[in-house]
Amino acid sequence: MNTASPHRFPIGIDPTDIDFMGHVNNASYLKWVQEAVIDHWRALAPAEAVAQHLWVALKHEITYLKPTFLGDDVVATVLLEKVQGARAFYETVIRRGEDVLAEVKSSWCCLDADTLRPARLAREIVQHFFPSDAKV
Repeated sequence: MNTASPHRFPIGIDPTDIDFMGHVNNASYLKWVQEAVIDHWRALAPAEAVAQHLWVALKHEITYLKPTFLGDDVVATVLLEKVQGARAFYETVIRRGEDVLAEVKSSWCCLDADTLRPARLAREIVQHFFPSDAKV
């Protein structure tokens, strides 16, 4: 499969993201990853495909490296690693400037929006996410 282009997603930190220790609660990172991956899908997939498919997370593996605070300027960079059947595998890196705050590996399942059953994506849809013409 060809190489995917990274997708940058700015993250807004809300006061409700802050926990009792004064930094962002771990659950907020999951919310951010879900928002970033869905934004990636909506930004690159054709409108018809967006209307016909939904995505659900199957697994997230998060490595927390540094705390995040209210007022931080944070960006999630999403990289689609591969699509296999109805599944997609992502890596998301959350940064404050050059500092990596968290690294997330996640897998997702594509669903048909009408039946809510797993759905394979057509090759022409997947190609929107892997624009390089080079063979790997």
